[in-house]
Amino acid sequence: MKETLQPGLEYEFRYRVPETKTVPALYPESPEFQQMPEVFATGFMVGFFEWACIQAINPHLDWPEEQTVGTHINVSHTAATPPGFEVTAKVKLVEVDGKRLVFDIEAHDGVDPIGRGTHERFIINSPKFTAKIKRKAEAIEIN
Repeated sequence: MKETLQPGLEYEFRYRVPETKTVPALYPESPEFQQMPEVFATGFMVGFFEWACIQAINPHLDWPEEQTVGTHINVSHTAATPPGFEVTAKVKLVEVDGKRLVFDIEAHDGVDPIGRGTHERFIINSPKFTAKIKRKAEAIEIN
């Protein structure tokens, strides 16, 4: 982690919503989701927020050895966004507590605010994290 990773860091990230990021695409095997409107799915919006936070802080990490993982999200999804709209996330790093990072997050689709909340990430050492997950997977037999 570089000394430049400090509270107050702000970042804006834009993304055009394709049909593949709508509710029916979230779990294609779900018949319930298949009957729902084709709008930006909350699950994909969460991923969009995570992506924005990652983009914001990667220049301030020793990437790719240092990475971050999401550990908590508290977000409201307040407006539907059809495919084709460009969504903008604005993220602000509000707390750095050792390896724990907390962001204020919000998104807009050009017409309406669509989401707001907070997101927590932790800095990890990627090789050590990957080795730990490999050991965990080897501890059980996956058929």
